[in-house]
Amino acid sequence: MADFTGDNLSGWRFERVDLTDAEFRAVDLSRARFRGVDLSGVVMRGVELVDVRIDGEIQNLVVNGVDVAPLVNAELDRRDPVRARMRPTDPDGFREAWGIVERLWDDTVERARGLDPGLLHDSVDGEWSFIETLRHLVFATDAWVRRAILGDPSPWDPLDLPWDEMPDTPGIPRDREASPSLDEILALRRDRMATVRTVADGLTDESLASRTEPVEGTGWPPPESFPVRECLLIVLNEEWHHRQFAERDLDALKTDATRKAT
Repeated sequence: MADFTGDNLSGWRFERVDLTDAEFRAVDLSRARFRGVDLSGVVMRGVELVDVRIDGEIQNLVVNGVDVAPLVNAELDRRDPVRARMRPTDPDGFREAWGIVERLWDDTVERARGLDPGLLHDSVDGEWSFIETLRHLVFATDAWVRRAILGDPSPWDPLDLPWDEMPDTPGIPRDREASPSLDEILALRRDRMATVRTVADGLTDESLASRTEPVEGTGWPPPESFPVRECLLIVLNEEWHHRQFAERDLDALKTDATRKAT
């Protein structure tokens, strides 16, 4: 096992590196950036967390003896009460939630149309561009609705965009160089959103409580059985958070464009 003691690794890049059970003592991680990193089960003692930003799935996060995850969720729900509707428990709740997603995204797309089309391919702070975000949501629908729920073993479109840290998987496209127009990706997106609407409209208590049939062959998700409810919650979660990210980045793009114009 390698032992780095007293080494200066400042500025190094670690990608697809297994650091499970690694130990860090008196290590300077200031200004480090973590993306797509699994920190499950991590224990930190004697740390200094000052001016730190964490965005992601947070559960059972204990800070100085306090589980802060419920506090964070309560505050986010307080700021936007609609957020709680993204955790429906019955068919009507899922139909309502998807209707909210449709309306919110209509507003966000309308905002995007107000910008120079070229800006929709620009990354803000290393994040996906607006077009890439829409491509990823097509992938999420293909994975969890068309593949997992509807049983299509290979539902992918060439414009599908998996998450960056996903290992290359035979049959799943991940063309980061593709540059479709907004209208081109929206046509694909509308088709996938209509599929989710059809599934949501047909939900019953029985179908929502059921499990999917495993889909054979390589792909994502793996050929396993999943609760239908879980699949739909994943899609709602993806839609909700990526729209927030898109709104954040549209703000930044608009501000930058305004600044350059003055």
